[in-house]
Amino acid sequence: MIEVQNLTKTFGDRTAVDHISFTVNKGEILGFLGPNGAGKTTTMRILTGFLPATSGTAKIGGFDVFDDSIEVRRRIGYLPETPPLYTDMKVGEYLDFVTRIKNVPAEKRASRIEDALEKTNITDKRDELIKRLSRGYKQRVGIAQALVHDPDVIILDEPTVGLDPKQIIEVRHLIKGLAGNHTIILSTHILPEVSMTCDRVVIINRGKIAAVDTPANLTTQLKGAQHVRFEARADEAALRGAMQEIPGISNVVIEPVGSSGVLAVTVESAAGQDARSEIAAKIVGKGWPLLELRGVSLSLEEIFLQLTTDDASHAVESNT
Repeated sequence: MIEVQNLTKTFGDRTAVDHISFTVNKGEILGFLGPNGAGKTTTMRILTGFLPATSGTAKIGGFDVFDDSIEVRRRIGYLPETPPLYTDMKVGEYLDFVTRIKNVPAEKRASRIEDALEKTNITDKRDELIKRLSRGYKQRVGIAQALVHDPDVIILDEPTVGLDPKQIIEVRHLIKGLAGNHTIILSTHILPEVSMTCDRVVIINRGKIAAVDTPANLTTQLKGAQHVRFEARADEAALRGAMQEIPGISNVVIEPVGSSGVLAVTVESAAGQDARSEIAAKIVGKGWPLLELRGVSLSLEEIFLQLTTDDASHAVESNT
């Protein structure tokens, strides 16, 4: 549904977006994740026709964003970080205005407005002035305007910024419910947004793509060192020494569990090395009770920090 190839945007001598490429499948929710200033909003503005690219191509529904701008705009709904609301209008009046400027046929306007109100759960706010709504409801109205013309693609730029925890959960459920019927790009720097909402994630840093994969695959394919956690009853110094005898083991972290003499241990081993059997054999061989042993995956947050703190020299992309 969306194809981006070598997209680049420069502002003078600064490169905001640097030869990025990715695709989004029909009905998929793609998380566009990166720290502030990474190039997320610039990419969103290019895809929606608000900014021209310096070079590269972008297609939505087979139409080129630059050469077929009008056709592309008919097929997208866009919620910028600040919703484009006319706060002196009532919710229903505003959505009717949006259907008119988006050329929704007159006979379909009422049904499209009703559908948008229902999907965003603001039917009971139809006759309220937008300026009297809470921020969470204003955000819902912003999403409603993005989907009121039933677009193939919805682009949401930081849709939960400034919302309270309850509102964030509600907006996440709303977005999740739109998948399938719409293809969605969700731009965010909030990690739970991606893991709880998105099918795949693009991590962008300093204008370059650092990784493209599912949240689950990122925690396994990009984690580098392997991590193992276990609990055993042993002398701390002896246990540390035993772990350091295992080839490839590094960074042994030991913490006591209460006052029972049980130690919780996390060890790192080289990438691709599953040290669990060697750890178990070492502990049992020493006669120490082994109470727990499991592999530990890095969290998406740790992956994100790893990819956006270090200079990524190349993109990592899944074939799935």
